[in-house]
Amino acid sequence: MSSPEKSMAIFRDAPVPKAVFSNIIPSVISMLMVLLYNLADTVFIGQTKNALMVTAVSLATPVFLLFMSIGMLFGIGGTSLISRKLGEGDHHMAKRASSFCFWSGAAIGIISLVMILIFAEPVARTVGASDESLHYTKQYLTIVAFGIPFLIISNAFSNIIRAEGHPKTAMTGMIVGNMVNIILDPIMILTFGWNVAGAALATVLGNVISAIFYIAHLVSKKTMLSIKLKYYTIKKSVSLGVFAIGIPAALNSVLMSASNIVINIVMANYGDMAVAGLGVAMKVNTICVMLLIGIGTGVQPLLGFCFGARMRKRYLSILRFTLLVAIITSVIMTVVCYVFAGPLVRFILEQPEAYAYGFEFSRVYILSGPVIGILFVMINAIQSTGAMLPSLILSISRQGIIYYPMLIIFTTFFDTAKMAAMTQPVTDYLAATLAVILFIITFRKYFPKDRDPWYS
Repeated sequence: MSSPEKSMAIFRDAPVPKAVFSNIIPSVISMLMVLLYNLADTVFIGQTKNALMVTAVSLATPVFLLFMSIGMLFGIGGTSLISRKLGEGDHHMAKRASSFCFWSGAAIGIISLVMILIFAEPVARTVGASDESLHYTKQYLTIVAFGIPFLIISNAFSNIIRAEGHPKTAMTGMIVGNMVNIILDPIMILTFGWNVAGAALATVLGNVISAIFYIAHLVSKKTMLSIKLKYYTIKKSVSLGVFAIGIPAALNSVLMSASNIVINIVMANYGDMAVAGLGVAMKVNTICVMLLIGIGTGVQPLLGFCFGARMRKRYLSILRFTLLVAIITSVIMTVVCYVFAGPLVRFILEQPEAYAYGFEFSRVYILSGPVIGILFVMINAIQSTGAMLPSLILSISRQGIIYYPMLIIFTTFFDTAKMAAMTQPVTDYLAATLAVILFIITFRKYFPKDRDPWYS
């Protein structure tokens, strides 16, 4: 049995726990590497004892997330379409979808690179850079811009490659790129004394290596996918299939970046130390969030395959088991991050005022922990069906039509930094409730019992 056939056999026939863990463990490890990669810049910049540099990296992060969202557009959208097509046995359409995602993502990345180089200073001002932090923020953005095309490709295909049943390959690509970044960070930031510029350069090189690794896989004989131009097409069957789920997923990331920018601007009213503290608190919270994102994104190709193959009973069994894993992980990580908030923040921030904000905000943000696992599993379950409208509603709700009214209410009636930060956990509880409701509606509509030959 060939490697692609073995991968599909796990999707189709393996016991539920084995099928789930074989997909989510590499995904979780990938997310942990992303976490280390995201923390590396902040941790080593923190060792310079310059809080303004920490502020600059915190301010630039939402901009970086905007371009990661383009990778998510093609990655999540491509994964949803490809896993369903493989479930249907349509391998030719899977090749067309992967080629479309690669070349379209690369083109957008090159355009984005040029735009950032031209408008680096206005962008830095827009995200909340003060006169004191402007130089560092602009410097970081300008250098990171050169990695944008590679960032988009690596983010897209770290998801798409999982759709063909190669989660370990997807994981390895993330590990290789992130380890390059983590190794280079202390060398370039501290040893060479390049500070923010060193952090940015390490990030660029990590993304380049990761993208090259995925390209090498995609031109090998180990894959059912392709990036050959002969398969490239913008026909509705491909482009709309990718965008139907990709746009809501990307929109969610864009709104997350926008909400981060807005909360940074709000925190700027309390000073640069509040912004630095919030940035570190978000990093601490990310320890929990990344694990749970890994569980959700890891199981999505498996759910998508079952949906495409009309295996309703298996789909439900996989979903129930994954929810149980996510809930247990959520509770454990909430306790860990709450208890160890102090040491985690102090590792990055020593300045007393910045540390005080970081500690307080960390314990506020982790309040989302108990429900965040349910939220991410439900998001990916909806995406696995290819249902655009529910995905769109959920995407614009969490960091959009739920978040902003909550932020206005909390800042208007309480006007404290802590209560402004409280907006996020309140939003997450409301979003998790909405996600469960939308999934139930979607599942009943798109996966009825009478259309399932496997149901008994």
